[in-house]
Amino acid sequence: MSAGEHQATEPQIRQAAERLQAGGLVAFPTETVYGLGADAENPEAIARIYAAKGRPSSHPLIVHVAPGADISYWAASVPPEAQALMQAFWPGPLTLILPRAPHIPDAVAGGQDTIGLRCPAHPVAQALLQAFARLRPNGQAGVAGPSANKFGQVSPTRADHVRSEFPELDDTRLLVLEGGASQVGIESTIVDVSRIDLGVGPVLLRPGHITAEQIRQVLGVSPAAPDQAAPRVSGSLKAHYAPRTPLVLVPAGQWDQALANADSARTAAITFAAQPPLPQAAVWECWPSDPVRVASRLYEGLRRLDQQGYVCIFVEQPPQGPDWQAVNDRLGRAAAAFV
Repeated sequence: MSAGEHQATEPQIRQAAERLQAGGLVAFPTETVYGLGADAENPEAIARIYAAKGRPSSHPLIVHVAPGADISYWAASVPPEAQALMQAFWPGPLTLILPRAPHIPDAVAGGQDTIGLRCPAHPVAQALLQAFARLRPNGQAGVAGPSANKFGQVSPTRADHVRSEFPELDDTRLLVLEGGASQVGIESTIVDVSRIDLGVGPVLLRPGHITAEQIRQVLGVSPAAPDQAAPRVSGSLKAHYAPRTPLVLVPAGQWDQALANADSARTAAITFAAQPPLPQAAVWECWPSDPVRVASRLYEGLRRLDQQGYVCIFVEQPPQGPDWQAVNDRLGRAAAAFV
């Protein structure tokens, strides 16, 4: 978080932990995006997340835990591969799918026998999780926290994004913790390690800041692509992460065709070229040709353009290399919402 940005105070964090303990909703910052949090062991609180987001109850949530949490409290088994990934990447933007412990409510898992677990790196998220754990008799606490936006829309990377998503929820129904802008800017990488005991190796269910190559370096094997038997996870629907303004992906070199019938005064375009190929055709933004930097500004940029009254947002198709996998995933799902 940059110097000068707002950050929740200790009293605000304690108030948020008490709100979670009472079954209420708390929006909190993470290094990926802001989450809409509730007590992961309270089915009524979990139902409030689904209702606020308009999210199908079969779409599982990710449970956030504090550094040093007892993972065996949440997971029925923790294979060595999971331990290795936790050692390498936690706290950080990695979610692991593990067999769910029997006493953990199936509501948080969308009715599945697996659970998604993540230990966030953001200091406010960690402070909230630790404060919440101190309120529990057994010291174990988890916060179910999908992105704090309406289902299928652009994820929030600032506290004011959250407030604009839920204008119907006042402070008594949703407490929002400040934490500055999310630095990673897109949701966590999700790796399924729930079927290791069945002979199924790690499976990459959602790409993110932590790449398949980084996972291979830890485990000695590349994660496989999703298969038919893979658990359902957050962000896996074909259409997701979409602005309300139609978004169209434009293959490199095909701007003429894409913009032939565009209203130049009401169209936004994003390119990765140093100079826009058709400067007069639309309102242009030139984004950096660096996938990490693009990811960090992707949702903020789409949300900003979404509020400016354009009839369409054209985005140049990024490169297809492995470093761009996560950005391409998010843009592809955003564009699919309008096909």
